[in-house]
Amino acid sequence: MTDRHISAGGVIFRRKGADIEVALISVRGGKVWGLPKGTAEKGENIAATAHREVREETGLDGRIIDKLGHIEYFYTVKDSGPPRRVFKIVYFFLMEYLRGDVADHDDEVDECRWVPVEEAISLMRFKDEKDIIEKARHRILEIPSDSPS
Repeated sequence: MTDRHISAGGVIFRRKGADIEVALISVRGGKVWGLPKGTAEKGENIAATAHREVREETGLDGRIIDKLGHIEYFYTVKDSGPPRRVFKIVYFFLMEYLRGDVADHDDEVDECRWVPVEEAISLMRFKDEKDIIEKARHRILEIPSDSPS
């Protein structure tokens, strides 16, 4: 039997002059960089989950602009009982940075840092997360910048 888990997360970005930076988190002793995401709490919709998880895992607060899409994958849980197969769907939202500091991330995360968007794409281990950041980059470029270039 396969369990089904739904999570949500986000690509939070800021502009530094003409450059775009996104916040990435590192886990597993800094060996894996990824996007902040997590499981919904009772009564929470996926947008609220994405907002909360980004805030908790990055220390940053952002305004949701758009839904970017979702990724799907299987993994196996090996705990005290027999191994269980899990089908996971993660919905991602594009968020514009409002306030906060990457130093204020929670204990689930080893490190959070702002990374230029092109570098962020190259740091992703999995193609589906690369694709989500690429979608975010294209969407950000469509948003008029308030700052002069």
